[in-house]
Amino acid sequence: MITVSALNNTAAGTAATAAKTDNTLGQDQFLTLLVAQLQNQDPLNPTDATEFTAQLAQYSQLEQLFNLNDAMDGLTAAQTSSQKVSALSQIGKEVVVEDTHFPFAGAPTRIGYRVDGPATDISLQIRNSAGATVATLNAGDTTPGEHFLTWNGLDQNGAPLPADTYQLAVTAKGASADATVTVAPLVRTTVTGVDLSGSEPLVVTRTGEFLVSAIRGVYEGEATTAAATATAAEETAGPIAATGSGTADGDALAETAGGSADLVDEGVPAPTGDEPAEAATTLAGDLAGAIDTGTGTTAN
Repeated sequence: MITVSALNNTAAGTAATAAKTDNTLGQDQFLTLLVAQLQNQDPLNPTDATEFTAQLAQYSQLEQLFNLNDAMDGLTAAQTSSQKVSALSQIGKEVVVEDTHFPFAGAPTRIGYRVDGPATDISLQIRNSAGATVATLNAGDTTPGEHFLTWNGLDQNGAPLPADTYQLAVTAKGASADATVTVAPLVRTTVTGVDLSGSEPLVVTRTGEFLVSAIRGVYEGEATTAAATATAAEETAGPIAATGSGTADGDALAETAGGSADLVDEGVPAPTGDEPAEAATTLAGDLAGAIDTGTGTTAN
């Protein structure tokens, strides 16, 4: 009787001989062979029920494997789609990646390093496009982890360096003489685009292309931060200009006085005794409080 292992071996041998790339036994082919075996069995030596049951169990396992493969393919496709969406959302933002190059625009720049173990005497060398060391920084934090510091853009003599793409090299000594420690430079760069041509999306930055999985941090870009600050300033200045212009509208005051006169005309009893003086004092206090909310001037 034909077994699954025998069929797989036969298929593999045939594929190797014929130099075919597909050497697997499909689900439909296995079922066709099983049905053909039952139709052409020897009446004097029928198929053993136990062996037939075992083959059905193998067929069920084969079907489950195919379903599992389909599910994994769907999961992989969903993950790739999610990575593409994530990469597109990072355009215009600054990302932190492990890289040896970083852009310098003439202003203080954040650079960093990653330490995998206890270390001493961590040094960061900044080199120009020619490979010459133009500045050296001593790291203050030597504990394992990721650390950042600000480079002011000055060379070893205190002179400002021109805007350019610079190289960052990090060296460190282990906690003991025979200990080794791994360090890596970390740079912040702006995402300018996304490359979706490959199997995995790549974020395009000013210094190169990186996988989404290689990004260690995402921050708002300089342009986005500046725009948000300007918008917040405009929203704050609007109410101040509306309520604190420092000018009390004379028409509004006249309208208030006119309203008081209308009340008298409509038959409101006139105040008697000390009431007129008290009312005048109250009105003067209210007007003074209203003027104090501005700059203290009244427009006639």
